This record gives sequence, structure tokens and C-alpha cells, in this order.
Amino acid sequence: MRPPAAFLFLLLTAAARAQQPTAADIMSRVAANQDRSEAARTHYLYVQHAHTFSRSGKTIRCEEVTDFRIIPTEKGSEQKLLTLDGRLLYKGKYLHYTQLPTPSGKPKNPDEPAVGNDDPMDLDLVQDMRDNLTTHHSKDGIDAGLFPLTSKIQADYTYTLAGRAPINGRDCFHITFVPRDKDDYGWKGDAWIDTTAFQPVLVHTTMARNIPFAVRTLLGTSVPGLGFTVTYAPEPADTSDALWFPITFGTEFKLHVLFFFNRTIVLDVRNRDFEQTHVHSTIRDAIPTP
Repeated sequence: MRPPAAFLFLLLTAAARAQQPTAADIMSRVAANQDRSEAARTHYLYVQHAHTFSRSGKTIRCEEVTDFRIIPTEKGSEQKLLTLDGRLLYKGKYLHYTQLPTPSGKPKNPDEPAVGNDDPMDLDLVQDMRDNLTTHHSKDGIDAGLFPLTSKIQADYTYTLAGRAPINGRDCFHITFVPRDKDDYGWKGDAWIDTTAFQPVLVHTTMARNIPFAVRTLLGTSVPGLGFTVTYAPEPADTSDALWFPITFGTEFKLHVLFFFNRTIVLDVRNRDFEQTHVHSTIRDAIPTP
């Protein structure tokens, strides 16, 4: 006697659910992969292209397009400026520059106008935003605390499996996350994890809590829409043992300070030209050979 179709459907559904990993299982494998990848990525150089600007209404106040060579170090990474194309609005006109200003505001190139002496706020905003978000305690050219993927950071978050979805041509688990401590001003968001490689493909975060109303009222400070997005991909080739890197990183948010200073800050980062480092050693005899 053949079992009814409805019974077979229930069996297949139950079997599929039994094979479906939990959010904890998925993120545990992601953490292990991220820990290994973090260590392996310290052996790679790459170019980080960044477009950063501040805007008041529709008017660009300061804008920089930069290319940095990212060089791994034991504790993080260093940046070497390759190219810079900048402009700063000053007295109704744009001052153009191709070198980062010195602390005094004077350009390294004497043929360029000084920027930053009289109206440094937007210049500082653009440069500080780029530097803080791409180099602060980072081995990957992105602030390490923005995306809770490694085993060390995962301990502070709760993860939930929300489903599956195709992202960037890959079958992905959709994971949502929030801080374990409900009073924590950390990040909440969504992560799409490759179902085969257990590597992040796309991660989006927003503030888990808004700035308290009392702070916004008394200090006139608000940061609405603060959030970050990062995409990962295997580089330099899509193979089973490929190393996954953060490829793009971006944010756009509004900044309101002291009731009169209003800016929109945009940062768009793209990493390319990955190259593995090579170490050359020379061994010499301690005692000269006669």
C-alpha cells in the first residue's frame, strides 16, 4: 500500500528542516572562517579606492577621491597615499588640492592653495570619517567593530535565521542580529551568508538604539540613518579554497550638531588589485668559512 502524498510531503518537509542548520551553527562556522581569513589577509597588499564627501543640502562642501595602498602590519594595516583629488568650498569657490594638508593646513605642494586654515570643519569631517572607518584597529581596511562576524565579537550578539535568498549570484542564509544587551548602543542588522562556503556575502548594520531624546534635545546632536554596508567576495579567484575579502564598503548618514550644523556624509570604498606579499630571507654563516 502506497503512503498518501500528504504524508510523503510532511516527511520531506521534516527531513529538510532537520538538515537546516541553526543560526548558531551558521555563525559558528562563519566565525571560524573569519578568524582564519583575518590572519591570512594580513599577507596581502591591495589598493583601496575611496570617494568621501560632505554635503549641505545639495551643495558639496568638501570632497576627496583617494587611492591608498593598504599594507598589512602585525597589529593592523598602514596606508600609503597613491593619488588624491580633493576640493573644498571656501568663500563660494572650490579650492582644489592633490596632497593631504599638513597639520598647519599648508599643502605639501607649494603650487597649491592652502586648505583647512580658515574653514577646516568639512575638511576634517571628510578626512576623519574616512580614516576612522577604514583604518581604526583594522586588518582589512575597514573598522573591525562595525560588523560582528569574528568569534570575539559574536559573543556580544544574538543571531536569528530569517530564511534564504540569492545574493550576488550566491545562495545565502539570511541572518539577523542584535546586541545581547538591550541597553547596548551597538549594531543591529542583517547578514547574508554563503550556504556552501559559510562566508559573508553581504552585511548591513544600523544603530541598535537611537541617541536618547534628552541628549538630542539638550545638545542638539543627532545622527539619523547611521548605518554601514559591506560586501565580500573570494579573491583573487573564485575557487573552493579562495580567500574572501571585503570588496565594497559604504555609508551615508545625516549629521545634526548644535541646531545649526547640518551635513550629509557619504563614504564609498572599493578594494582592488589584491597581491600576496613575498618575504625574501638571506642566511649567512655566523663564522666565516676559511
